[in-house]
Amino acid sequence: MTNTKKFVASLTLACAALVAPGVHAADISNPASTIELTEGAGFFGRLFTGNAAGDTFADHYTFSVGAGSSIVADLFSYSGSPTDGVDITGIDLYTASGTLVGTGTAIGSDGIEQWQLTTSGLAADNYYVQVSGSLKSGTPAVYSASLAVTPVPEPATYAMMLGGLALVGALARRRKQ
Repeated sequence: MTNTKKFVASLTLACAALVAPGVHAADISNPASTIELTEGAGFFGRLFTGNAAGDTFADHYTFSVGAGSSIVADLFSYSGSPTDGVDITGIDLYTASGTLVGTGTAIGSDGIEQWQLTTSGLAADNYYVQVSGSLKSGTPAVYSASLAVTPVPEPATYAMMLGGLALVGALARRRKQ
């Protein structure tokens, strides 16, 4: 009889282990999407609806930059109370191959979460921003962010500027004579 009890206990434990993953938080990450940069700026974000309390996400937003570029990303999340909304745990910059380039910092978290990510001297490449976090409750929630890319002028641009200044200087000198 003892073996039967042990077998039933083992079977019950095994069944509980199979059912348990359904109780854990689900990964509700969106597929990667592209940030459309217009005149060096773009916007991205996400609206969460439905009963997803405790679920986690790691959303990817891809973009490309030229050599020497700098970026600044600002992310905001608003919730009416400390127990509702989105709990942002990070905003990070990665190369397309998955190498971490920069990590954002939390600036505020009293009902309005604000994160900022700043990097400079980037190589010409494809990158993605990863926003990660979890949902505090089943109420609708949102985060939104902006990304500004500042390109560094090419050496040819500086050469053209110096050539133009030299031309203006030569014309001014000629008029003076």
